[in-house]
Amino acid sequence: MSPLKKIYQDTKKKMEQCREALVKKYATMRGGRANPEMVSSIKVECYGSRMELSQLSSISIPEARLIVVEPWDKSILEDIKKAILASNLGANPSDDGNLIRISLPPLSEERREELARLIRQWAEEAKVTIRNFRREAREQIEKMEQEKEISEDEKIRAEKEIQSLTDECIEAMDELKDKKVEEVKKI
Repeated sequence: MSPLKKIYQDTKKKMEQCREALVKKYATMRGGRANPEMVSSIKVECYGSRMELSQLSSISIPEARLIVVEPWDKSILEDIKKAILASNLGANPSDDGNLIRISLPPLSEERREELARLIRQWAEEAKVTIRNFRREAREQIEKMEQEKEISEDEKIRAEKEIQSLTDECIEAMDELKDKKVEEVKKI
């Protein structure tokens, strides 16, 4: 593989990982509907360590505003309940001795605006990261040209490819952001 191809592949991989991280971050955010991702990564103190809720129970969504958590070991029900209360989910869990129900109250207009601002902020942070990856790739390409490893034409072509990759990635992030803002603002 040519050095330019490797720079392109590495940059593309980093940008894709950044996009995936944003998708995961958005999935944990509360929107108009309940989502298993909202609680799956909550850390629960049990068995002498901290484990993710998804490793200790099954999580289901029987209704749009209800999350049901069914622990595989009923003895850790209280530990799970404490962890959910400690998280910033903004909902009170109730249990019947076998499972935990988390009923999500409707979001206020003020809270929707706050979430929309946060969504935009996260997207902007991700775009800055993408631009930093572009800058790193350009610096590597520039260095290769200075050391006479590639010609000026190859440098220009490689920079155009990196720019096009950056544009695609930023556009995809804007689409994700717009979709999530729309979801949060839906009543």
